[in-house]
Amino acid sequence: MNKISATHYSIEDLLYLMKRLRDPETGCPWDLKQTYQSIASHTLEEVYEVIDAIERDDLDHLSEELGDLLFQIIFYSQMGKEQGRFDFEQITTTITEKLLRRHPHVFPEGTLESIRDSGTGDVEGINQVWESLKKRERAEKGEIKVLDDIPIALPALSRATKLQKRAASVGFDWPTTAGAMEKVKEEIAELEVEISLGNSTAIAEEFGDLLFSCVNLARHLEINPETAMRAANAKFKRRFDQVELLAGGVELQQLSSSELELLWCKVKQSE
Repeated sequence: MNKISATHYSIEDLLYLMKRLRDPETGCPWDLKQTYQSIASHTLEEVYEVIDAIERDDLDHLSEELGDLLFQIIFYSQMGKEQGRFDFEQITTTITEKLLRRHPHVFPEGTLESIRDSGTGDVEGINQVWESLKKRERAEKGEIKVLDDIPIALPALSRATKLQKRAASVGFDWPTTAGAMEKVKEEIAELEVEISLGNSTAIAEEFGDLLFSCVNLARHLEINPETAMRAANAKFKRRFDQVELLAGGVELQQLSSSELELLWCKVKQSE
């Protein structure tokens, strides 16, 4: 469990620390040579470490992981300030203005001080307003096409979900879960055809279509496919680790397929 420090630092202290790290004369050589591009991979890693702590329910270390992620934002803001592009204050101003604009049901006058009348809002109506506001913002940025602003760098399953949700917002969607399920079956059949023909290019394409349709089915079932996949990965590792233990020190490659299957079934039954 993390110990709570007797010393307390503010966001201003962290900004100052970052400024010192990037000082051309007395800063850290590693931090000084970094660019937006070079630390992008570190940012992605920190995001996943936050998610990992949450999914493992490791709340004792969550604040530390969130701090690491916050530091990434501080890093970008310092580089932006050095180049005269933006600073941390502009980052917080931009996001605050956006959230005020997107929550008129909470801030009716678009200011932090304004308060709506008490009572539960209409969630469906709120979602419609949210999508309408985002559509207008995309248009103001010159992003006219429906799918224009969905980042290419997102993990493939997450991007597929966002693409499908955006398309669904304009009515391009299966009306029922059954339709999405039938599409999965259709894609499996098409994949089987290409496998029988041995067309490697078409096999890869049809396999991608199958994954895409599975993501669509997950969306209809209100399942996050990334979360489901991570859970499946964790379950496989847990079970495989148990298979190794049950093998009693025997190298797995020395066992036959039937022996491995028997161990796997024992693990599943034990769970």
